[in-house]
Amino acid sequence: MARMEEHRFLSQGTTCVGRLHRLDETPAHRPCVIMGHGFGATQEAGLQPFVDALVAADFAVFTFDYRHFGESEGTPRQLLVIQREIEDWLAAIRTARSLPGVDPERVALWGTSLGGGLATSAAARDGGVQALVAQCPMMDGLASARAVLGYAGSVYMARLAGHGFVDLVRGALGMRPHYIPSAGKPGEIAAMSAPDAYDGYISLMPKGTPNEVAARITARLMFYRPEREAARVRCPALIQICDRDTVAPGTAAERAAARMPDAEVRHYDIGHFDIYHGDACKHALADQVDFLKRRL
Repeated sequence: MARMEEHRFLSQGTTCVGRLHRLDETPAHRPCVIMGHGFGATQEAGLQPFVDALVAADFAVFTFDYRHFGESEGTPRQLLVIQREIEDWLAAIRTARSLPGVDPERVALWGTSLGGGLATSAAARDGGVQALVAQCPMMDGLASARAVLGYAGSVYMARLAGHGFVDLVRGALGMRPHYIPSAGKPGEIAAMSAPDAYDGYISLMPKGTPNEVAARITARLMFYRPEREAARVRCPALIQICDRDTVAPGTAAERAAARMPDAEVRHYDIGHFDIYHGDACKHALADQVDFLKRRL
């Protein structure tokens, strides 16, 4: 039987909520995998199969919500700020290392989608984690913006940029954010609107979870390029690439992996959101468990 303990921790003065998952019979000082989600998502959004599989393999798993999302504090809500979320990762690392039953010398980071890029930045900046798993990682915001341009066109991009500009102005004036959907159907204004984005994203989100984000992230995301930090990731890394990814282009993940001193790359002939379900999820998980057992 697995057990779960809630742990609250501070990230730059804001309280974040994390959960430590482990087997009841797990002895002290087990390796720990810190798990963070992607764009606007929380620890409740489709991560349980990954948590369960890693716990069953005798790892402790520490999940957490970023500031402004889920159970963590932070106002306004649904505000995605890249540098804050990297700081949340670093705070989660410090917290996990201090938890009873966790071996502070055997800590890995596991990030998916945008979280894969954030985990890469955190691994580079912390310098002391022992392994990194980046699942369908967003390694280049500019490449993701080009992907949107490719499937939606320049007029759509201009409209999206307009929403981002409005929200930046409102933020500068201390006003309530201007929100757009995190995921929408093709043609709808949303942070993600590829053909598979809406159904794939909504399938992960628990009932009642807001499908919205402060629009300013659309003006900032293209400037976040974690592949540039990849060379400073000194730990072994597993980079899992979805070859039909419409959200996080695999070419950027390939470039990031090539810059890492010790990276293993796995390819899957699936779309971005397929990796969370069914056989694709089982395949990805088998590779993760194998990697972490060998490297951690």
